[in-house]
Amino acid sequence: MNIISDIITTLTDEERTSFVSSLHQKNKRHDTKNVALFKLLATNPAAQNIDLHIYGKKAKGAYHALSKRLFDSLVDFVATKSFEGEQSEEMEIIKLLLASRILFEQKAYKVALKIIKKAEEKALDYELYGILNEIYYTRIQYAHEDKNKALEELISRFKKNKVLFQQEENLNLFYASIHNTLLHSRENVQQTMIDNLTKFDISIDSGLTYRSLFKIVEINNAAANTARDFHSLLPFIEKVNKEIALKQKLSEKHLFYHIQILYYIANAYFRNKNFIASKNYLAQMNTAMQKQHGAYYERFLPQYTLVQILNLNYSGDAATAISIIRQLDFEKFKPHIAYVMDLKLTAAVIFLQQNSPKEALSIFKESRHSDLWYASKGSEIWVIKKNLVEIILYIEMDLVDLVESKIKSFRKKHTPYLKANNEIRVLEFLKLASYYYQHKEAIISEDFILKVKKTLTSAHREKEDVFVLSFYAWLKAKVMKTDVYKTTLEAVCQN
Repeated sequence: MNIISDIITTLTDEERTSFVSSLHQKNKRHDTKNVALFKLLATNPAAQNIDLHIYGKKAKGAYHALSKRLFDSLVDFVATKSFEGEQSEEMEIIKLLLASRILFEQKAYKVALKIIKKAEEKALDYELYGILNEIYYTRIQYAHEDKNKALEELISRFKKNKVLFQQEENLNLFYASIHNTLLHSRENVQQTMIDNLTKFDISIDSGLTYRSLFKIVEINNAAANTARDFHSLLPFIEKVNKEIALKQKLSEKHLFYHIQILYYIANAYFRNKNFIASKNYLAQMNTAMQKQHGAYYERFLPQYTLVQILNLNYSGDAATAISIIRQLDFEKFKPHIAYVMDLKLTAAVIFLQQNSPKEALSIFKESRHSDLWYASKGSEIWVIKKNLVEIILYIEMDLVDLVESKIKSFRKKHTPYLKANNEIRVLEFLKLASYYYQHKEAIISEDFILKVKKTLTSAHREKEDVFVLSFYAWLKAKVMKTDVYKTTLEAVCQN
């Protein structure tokens, strides 16, 4: 049943209402239970003994048949919605192509040529090389019926498009190869990117499509997140950004990808502690989100809000960041669970930095799912960060038993993963934080801080990740008995 619940979580409130209406319209009998099952799973994804809830008795067979029908209806609904949404241009072009082929077969050559030429024009506008390949194939097949176009010119267009189409196919291979590498290793990610670009004969400045550039930015962001190294990969993303700027006229036609790219760039600059540049790209993102009557505004609002809050907090305006946090409606963002998780974790850290551990902890108390569930929705590293923040909060509140049990549990659960992924600094931080808590009265500040700095920060200060610095700054502030937020800002500014 998890698969149905997972699909439901991707739907907005409006889409859920629309789906229920579509079920009512399809139901020919008044006793059909599909609406009841949908509503139950929408409000309680982890529900048990669902047949008893739906039928009032044990009815496993009927329940499984019902869930199968609901699953099929959901898949059909999601697919139909996608045709109406961001891919509508492609669907229109495909319809024109299919219509022209039918008319060619029926020997209505004049109107067929008019329609396929319109399809070609639109496909060129949107850089849809895969569809253009089919369009040129059809045009060449019926070239003898087009008195206004020489066959040689059509063949030339076909060959030119074939090169661009092959480039896109190579990019897909590059994309898959990088993802596969990231699953097994996070070492030397920058060199891995360079090697694979060469391997698949991809050049960023060789006329890639808007969506191809988006894919490169996306995989760059994933690689930087995995390696925890946005500094080394920033020149790469800046180079891609220059190519995107040359395609400004296409940004409106590829608005979904344009907004996502602006988010990735804003996030990359934030992680490099360049808050001015990050805010600049956030402003561009906000403007883009308003376009086309705000078609993508709600879709990207959680991402935008996340980086907005982070920029405000780490550039010294925690008051505004907290004001935005207090107004957040997390339920509204529910379909975008990964960003809700990041928003909650960020809010907890900000409250911690403002010496409000109880308020920070209250955010986690709203999280009712297991660590395994959160890892499946977000990532293992998110769960590790959450557990680390909880340990810090227990230390702040001097909850001795909880500190000890949480540290013990953390080491048991996460040590294998951290060692396998070369995340030793996390274990070192935990060791130092535990030592501080047990010996805080006997610690010699300067000696201990020197050890903390040497252990937790790298020699290349400009490369240091802002989130790593936050953990370091908290421990430094506790030992030196200084304000956590002020110490955090000092640590960030010094790097």
